[in-house]
Amino acid sequence: MRNSATIVRTGRKFEQVLAGARQVFMADGFEGASVDDIARAAKVSKATLYSYFPDKRLLFMEVATTECTRMSDTALEVIDKNHPVREVLEVTARHIVTSVLSEFAQQCFRICVAERERFPELGQAFYAAGPEMERDRLGDYLQEAVAKGELVIDDIPMAAEQFYELCKVRLWTRAMFGIQDEFTPEEIDEVVRNSVDMFMARYGV
Repeated sequence: MRNSATIVRTGRKFEQVLAGARQVFMADGFEGASVDDIARAAKVSKATLYSYFPDKRLLFMEVATTECTRMSDTALEVIDKNHPVREVLEVTARHIVTSVLSEFAQQCFRICVAERERFPELGQAFYAAGPEMERDRLGDYLQEAVAKGELVIDDIPMAAEQFYELCKVRLWTRAMFGIQDEFTPEEIDEVVRNSVDMFMARYGV
């Protein structure tokens, strides 16, 4: 099996393969996604698909990494670190809440859990590209806020973990257990507000 680091991420059909794979994985899960269906959705031949990804696991990990990076980069574009810390945290919290509630994140989580015993690398790749990267970037901001005297935090990684988990309160659990699949702006606002309030009560100056 070719290592993911050797994947050739060029060529006009590479993006087609990713888009087709994303569509099929989201619809059929990892086990149910066939190479034939992915090639058909991507409008490429199986030979072309295999030239990029000789292993379905590599393809899933690339889809997850690409999408998580895109979502995280989009969040960075709308966050102005020069704003008051509460405003920055509110924007960050809203991004985290909407991200973890997205159909993509929920389906990826289910796939990773379902395939954990056979293919633990799927979960490892999704965790690294999603939750871990989000918390690392949040930690970088918290470090800056501490240096400016806006927050008082002794353990930055722990604080970043705590904030991320606060943003998953109530709604994420209900989504993952299939109790609720649509969320109102008011419900999201409530989680955002309470997450920031609790975090600021602990670490705010």
